[in-house]
Amino acid sequence: MLGRVRVRLPVGRPRTKPGAVAADKAYSSRGNRAYLRKRGIKAVIPEKKDQGATRKRKGARGGRPVSHDTDLYKERNTVERLINKLKAWRGIATRYDKTPESYLAGLHLRAAMIWIDDLLKPAD
Repeated sequence: MLGRVRVRLPVGRPRTKPGAVAADKAYSSRGNRAYLRKRGIKAVIPEKKDQGATRKRKGARGGRPVSHDTDLYKERNTVERLINKLKAWRGIATRYDKTPESYLAGLHLRAAMIWIDDLLKPAD
């Protein structure tokens, strides 16, 4: 999945190397971290409690503690809320569409609906 990441800026072609990848604890494996480190991408992934306990139990052989940017990790909430809004549409949440093209069309349609809904909301 990480190999297919594309970052689109306002102009130019999509970059394949983002500055950082924020993920939840489910993606805190050594393999994922090693892959990101090899590509020079900052991993913003907190460590699981059991991984931390194992590392501490090994002592000096366990390696250094994993660090992550707490402020950048908090911004992940914005993406999570968008995903929840997208999944509010049953077709996207359950993946009824059989082809990637029709699923992507559903994502585009739902994103447009969210965008229009946000435009019509009164300003605070």
